[in-house]
Amino acid sequence: MLRRIIVLAATALIAGPLAGCGTTDSWVDARAATGWSAQYADAANSSYSPVNGADALRLEWARSVKGTLAAQVALGSGDYLAANGQTGTGCSLMVWETDNHARQRWCTRLYQGGGFASPLFDGFDNLYIGQPGLVQSFPTTQWFRWRRPVIGMPMTMRFLSPGHLLVVTHLGQVLIFDAHRGTVDGTSLDLVAGVDPKDSERGLDDCRLGARGCPVAAAPAFSDATGIVVVTLWEPGADAPKVVGLRYRSGDTPSLTREWTSDAVGGGPLASPVLSADGATVYVNGRDKKLWALNTADGSVKWSVPLDYLAQTPPSVSPTGLILAGGGPGARLTAVRDTGDQGEKLWSRDDTNPLSSSSLAGVGYTVVADADNGLALIVFDLGDGHTLNRYRLPNATGWPVGVSIGHDRRVIAATSDGQVYGFVPA
Repeated sequence: MLRRIIVLAATALIAGPLAGCGTTDSWVDARAATGWSAQYADAANSSYSPVNGADALRLEWARSVKGTLAAQVALGSGDYLAANGQTGTGCSLMVWETDNHARQRWCTRLYQGGGFASPLFDGFDNLYIGQPGLVQSFPTTQWFRWRRPVIGMPMTMRFLSPGHLLVVTHLGQVLIFDAHRGTVDGTSLDLVAGVDPKDSERGLDDCRLGARGCPVAAAPAFSDATGIVVVTLWEPGADAPKVVGLRYRSGDTPSLTREWTSDAVGGGPLASPVLSADGATVYVNGRDKKLWALNTADGSVKWSVPLDYLAQTPPSVSPTGLILAGGGPGARLTAVRDTGDQGEKLWSRDDTNPLSSSSLAGVGYTVVADADNGLALIVFDLGDGHTLNRYRLPNATGWPVGVSIGHDRRVIAATSDGQVYGFVPA
């Protein structure tokens, strides 16, 4: 009997720890960086950061990509910034050190034509970026992790479940990549039929303008809460673009299926769709000068709000349902609250013309016109929109491509003429 007790006790000592063990591989699965991981901050395109944004700033550095920019800069989990420039010669994809006066860490040249898509940082500061006909990933150095051919120019990429990368090209090819290996998981989905796989540059010039020659002209939005991917799609021969909902299913063989198509948005959507925190609502700007809210279950209309101007950049959405309407020439700084069955205008400032989407982090940041055709970064209160601080961007030209907020509360503004401005909390 004693011997049996000893054997059972020994078995328990051996089996107990083993039974409690599980795989720890999940920590290496790629997820979005904790900074402004890509254009519009996150997979939902919310332009929202959970940090406590500074209302007083100090310009720490300014430098140029020596070319043009058409997308926000991305900020990683560490101190890296990535910019997808379009340059005449030399480097175009650049990685700088935000905490070291924007010292360049590395750079490389991409095939030009896809500057409207931003890089994407994962939590290890690996980069994911496309060029016409190709998707690729870089480690924290400039050497390739992997490169794979695609049909078209990849828009700004998004993470689905950890380790899975969503790639949607401007010609309507939709793929799920293993972010570590660079292999396609599951079967690709084609939103446009009859696309020539050898002509990945067709319609690129129409993408920045959201014109009919570019079927998918904006970054997709994804909600992990509902598994819904939303894209804008201008099908060949159609009078206007539509909003399309795709269903993502994870697992050993992940998949994407087309769930619904909505033509409810007046004149068609303009700029990227934005998803609510619970994934139940998608917000899009219409070409009819209205802000629209659609149900992500079936694409039906929840409500619309007239803006009385054409918003050329996406709205910004906080987790509490506060929406800052998009910007552009003639825009007014406008806040809307989603009450569920309607959009309630909270306040609007006729004296402030936001030229970029607002970036939200407890306070709001946007770029406005300044005296003598210059540009200025303003910090504003989300409660009533009043300006907290205003900072001129020295020698700024072109138009703003957006404001990125780092996990360390740094604020980075950039212009289409390739100027990048780094601010720190004052």
